[in-house]
Amino acid sequence: MYAQVALLAAEAEALIRDGTWMPGPEAAEVARRTAAGLAEAVGPGDGRQELPAIERLEHLREALAVLALGTARIHGQLAWFLARASTALAPVLQWRTLTADQRTSFGTVVPTPAELLDAERAVRHVRIALARAGGTFTPAPAPHQEPDAAP
Repeated sequence: MYAQVALLAAEAEALIRDGTWMPGPEAAEVARRTAAGLAEAVGPGDGRQELPAIERLEHLREALAVLALGTARIHGQLAWFLARASTALAPVLQWRTLTADQRTSFGTVVPTPAELLDAERAVRHVRIALARAGGTFTPAPAPHQEPDAAP
């Protein structure tokens, strides 16, 4: 999932950088709200692996709901970006953490810890791309740079 989202985010950044996609005020606001919702749903990576798998899956499903709401509230390129991000994260909808008989689990599977981590990283990457599209992302300075120093 992360690899798919990284390509999607790179495409969005390239379109913004070359002026092909210039999110207007409405799209920027939806991007900011969606980014904030994703941050709330999945949060930072610190300590997430310590949570029970059922809670991690719950947070990932909340992230998908945030993406769906953003998609419903906007049209054009941002909607297309959100829809593609949702598609990349769609396998989350086939995951379960409860034990179940294969005949009664509707084809769901238990994700591996690596799959959960990959999905969480993907959501965080989408959040960063949306924050950039919304004009609110400021990268942290490199450890050897002063915050206001030129690269």
